[in-house]
Amino acid sequence: MIRFENVSFGYSEKRPILNDLSFHIEKGDFVALIGANGAGKSTISRLVNGLLHPTKGHVYLNGKDTLKTPSSTLARDCGFLFQNPDRQICENTVKDEIAFSMKAQGWPSDLIADRTRAVLETFDLDPEWFPFSRSRGERQRIALASVLACEPGLLILDEPTTGLDYLECIRIMDHVTGLNQEKGVTVLMVSHDMELVQSYAKNVLVLNHGQILGQGPTNEMMKNVEVLKKARVLPAQIPELALRFGDEFKDVFTVEDMLAALRGRAGKGGAL
Repeated sequence: MIRFENVSFGYSEKRPILNDLSFHIEKGDFVALIGANGAGKSTISRLVNGLLHPTKGHVYLNGKDTLKTPSSTLARDCGFLFQNPDRQICENTVKDEIAFSMKAQGWPSDLIADRTRAVLETFDLDPEWFPFSRSRGERQRIALASVLACEPGLLILDEPTTGLDYLECIRIMDHVTGLNQEKGVTVLMVSHDMELVQSYAKNVLVLNHGQILGQGPTNEMMKNVEVLKKARVLPAQIPELALRFGDEFKDVFTVEDMLAALRGRAGKGGAL
């Protein structure tokens, strides 16, 4: 779904953000892009959907070279959920907001109406709500609904749960996970929240100063202390705690795993 070939990008030659970067993400994957502030995470996400173009090299989205493909065409494959929903909501009612992207892509009016009704029902949204009068979590849900209305094959999430409470976070992420698992939607998530990454991502890309330091399954990368340290990232709490307990806890990644391992140690007469 995503392929970077020797990609470099910078707003000036003296200060490159990305330098000769190559990686790929398969269709149907759920990948978290992690790293410290300034690592180049948001730049990568904007290169994917054509908002930015590489200074050198090529970026391919679903086989399309972003240098040669209009952003309007790329938008059919890629939905982008911004960190702040207020930056992408532009209509005065929820129903108009959900219909907006479909109208921009030239969908038939009857199909827009049917799809809008379905999305409103799926996300439990009132069609006549004024979006900016709703809570932060509801606005994020409205923005996600409008992005998903066009059924993109790739969904980019830029810090999707910032400012949300726990229940709002779970509601958003469970819906995204359902799309990934049931419909094969590819997800690229930029996040500083390692608990969120550990809970939802299948694979992780670790980025530092525009370079990929590590790439692999989430459980492996969350315990790769050397790579995370170089990227100035702390692992999720449970994997970090498991590392301190030694090899006996090498397969522990969740609270349930930890409880089972502790009960197993207690059953063998070990100290908790």
